[in-house]
Amino acid sequence: MNARVIQQAREVCEIEAAGILAVSRQIGDVFAEAVGRIIRCQGRVIVCGVGKSGIIGRKISATLASTGTPSFFLHPVEAFHGDLGILKSDDIIILISYSGETEEVLRLVPSFKSNGNVLIALTGNLASTLGATCDYALDAGVPGEACPLQVAPTSSTTAALALGDAIAMVLMKERGFREEDFAKFHPGGTLGRRLLMNVEDAMSREDLPIISLSTIIRDVIPVMTSCRKGLSVVVDDARRVVGIITDGDLRRALGGHGNVLDLTAEQVMTRAPKTIDGKTKLYAAERILTESKINALLICDETQKLSGIFAFHNL
Repeated sequence: MNARVIQQAREVCEIEAAGILAVSRQIGDVFAEAVGRIIRCQGRVIVCGVGKSGIIGRKISATLASTGTPSFFLHPVEAFHGDLGILKSDDIIILISYSGETEEVLRLVPSFKSNGNVLIALTGNLASTLGATCDYALDAGVPGEACPLQVAPTSSTTAALALGDAIAMVLMKERGFREEDFAKFHPGGTLGRRLLMNVEDAMSREDLPIISLSTIIRDVIPVMTSCRKGLSVVVDDARRVVGIITDGDLRRALGGHGNVLDLTAEQVMTRAPKTIDGKTKLYAAERILTESKINALLICDETQKLSGIFAFHNL
């Protein structure tokens, strides 16, 4: 049974992946023209759909809004019963319907057109009523659903979501949307903290493992152990950072010397360790840690004196 279930699950993922690839190949000039129209838009991008398409539409709208494109989701039924009043003539409407014949969506088209809105169809049938009616029709057609009965929207909704993400990400790049801009829309939680806070707001300041150039290794180890940071910072007589000793430095020293415990910090340390300014953003510090494949950064002032230590656990 396990082998059968595993194979069935893999087939679903492969079918949905094939759907996304098909949609990718269908992206062309109309997509570029639609994105260009959104960039020039002075209003909002309103996403509209019903059922599973509505769920996908909510996610597309949320992604747009969080990446610099003002957007909200409009439910077709609610729109038909009064919510059309929130529309402005310079809003752009993205209508999602795989068949292109969804009644709840189509009956709103005359109102949108009367209001002067630009319409973008996201559909699996360009020849449908919706595809033929809208100003731009984006092809979201897939070879088939992952559903064995071909009735439950699976590949089609996944592909529509991917196409919506493509719109949002292209808009981000074309507008030069930066991490700092992203932070303005995500002030809460871990993500907002990483994007808005400086390293000096999160670094360790107390009980820093500072040692001198002449400290012998047998005395360095207790400092490293008590501070629980896996390192010691080597400073000169003026208290300027000149090196760092990590667990890795100790292991390398053990492999090359007989009596390591009697060596000095200067003989074992890594010179010119990575240092950053306290005003560095958390996300930038995390990137340095990842790209440099190190566990901690030393925070120094303009005179290279140690202010704190920043590691992954500070994130």
